[in-house]
Amino acid sequence: MLKSKFKLTSVLVATTLLAGAAQADNTYGPFPVTLKGYEGDKTNSVSYSGQIARHVLHDSLKKLAAKGDGGANAAELEAQMLAYYNGKNPDLAIIAPADKEGLDVKQSVMGDLSGGANLAGKFYNGAMPAWPGNKSGKDVIVHMIGHAAKAKGGFDAETGYDWGQLISKYTMGAVSYHQAVDNYLDEKMEAGNKPNSKPYKDGAYYTGKEHSWDEAFGYWGAAAHSIQLKPADNYSVAKMKSLELSDANGDGMIDLKSEMVFGPAYYAAGADKGGKTDYLPTIFNAFVAGRQIITDAAGEDLTAEQLAAVQGHAKTIADTWEVVLAEAAFKYAGSVYKDINTLREAADDDAKAKAFRTYGKHWGELKGFAMALQTGKSNLGETAVMLNELIGFGPVTLDNRYVTGVDADGNFVMDRRMSWNDYQLNMLKVQKLLADKFGVSARANDQLAELSSLTDKLNAESNAETD
Repeated sequence: MLKSKFKLTSVLVATTLLAGAAQADNTYGPFPVTLKGYEGDKTNSVSYSGQIARHVLHDSLKKLAAKGDGGANAAELEAQMLAYYNGKNPDLAIIAPADKEGLDVKQSVMGDLSGGANLAGKFYNGAMPAWPGNKSGKDVIVHMIGHAAKAKGGFDAETGYDWGQLISKYTMGAVSYHQAVDNYLDEKMEAGNKPNSKPYKDGAYYTGKEHSWDEAFGYWGAAAHSIQLKPADNYSVAKMKSLELSDANGDGMIDLKSEMVFGPAYYAAGADKGGKTDYLPTIFNAFVAGRQIITDAAGEDLTAEQLAAVQGHAKTIADTWEVVLAEAAFKYAGSVYKDINTLREAADDDAKAKAFRTYGKHWGELKGFAMALQTGKSNLGETAVMLNELIGFGPVTLDNRYVTGVDADGNFVMDRRMSWNDYQLNMLKVQKLLADKFGVSARANDQLAELSSLTDKLNAESNAETD
């Protein structure tokens, strides 16, 4: 939900107090089985392996997006990418996160996590005007996958598209953020939906409300012990840099179901590293507090008071998660601004090509997160329109062209030009819009100090042209 800086600050203060009240050694779970009439041997009612499987499908799909050879393997690669998008194949190999030197991952195939999870069935399918062609959310990702398979190394030098980044950041919103805030923490937290007095489904050992809440936590992507770790440590777990930090149970392996930090929580930790925010503990502790209320209901339907408290924690999670996405978009708008300066200063063609590749990566991250913001339950309205206009359908390329649409065959049209200065000004306007509308506080790569001078420069150039 869009909010002023004052309202966001109020939310963060309240939830930071909650975080401080939580025990330092807290984890998400285990929580006891409370389902009345259950006679099995389960003692922990927490289960969100399907959501972890979707994070893994996402990570694997991102890796595959960089495997194209420029066309020869396009059909084969597209089929493989669609297999990970459509999922539901327990024999699919886990491409990422996977074993690396000094770190062994417990699971190796998707069936080790969940036999029936996929991305396609949970993907946002509303309108996505941020992408050319007036496509639905699902049509956009399929369009991206098709073009990624044709590109060499996942990058299209003509359009400036980094397909791995676009696919990853968009999917991070269109599956994880969308499902958590617009389904499990929303409709499923209503009084008549998934009641706490009944199993989530026939044969389950957890109640409707318990499992709905757990699934939302799974989409958030934190490790069960993330609250015990500093922001930089959570960041390291996500990057698979430390077995000691990851291996909470001491078995010498990383269990993806509970010991890995995935996308959304990773970006919260990344913002928190700057010391200005507490996004990860705010969300984590809201999840723990809400789950404790549901557990304390002891298999009975939540009272009006309990439900209101749970819904309050759900709002904290949704509002803070939205700001995490806005922080990421803010950061990469600043990166794009700085990359343009690097392009201008490139000493030769090789340096310019390298700088353009970095620029494309950062633009893909900016665009993907801007699209992710538009997949939640909030209607961003004019803010989305402004974001889409300022960022555009594609980055300004080396000959100053940029994507303006697609033709009847789904190929990109580039029939307009923009100067580097004008596009840099757009990036500063993106940062200002995100700061004003979402109250971002971490503000990595903040370039807003350049807004006034660049505006004056462009105005002077415009006046000189009309003299």
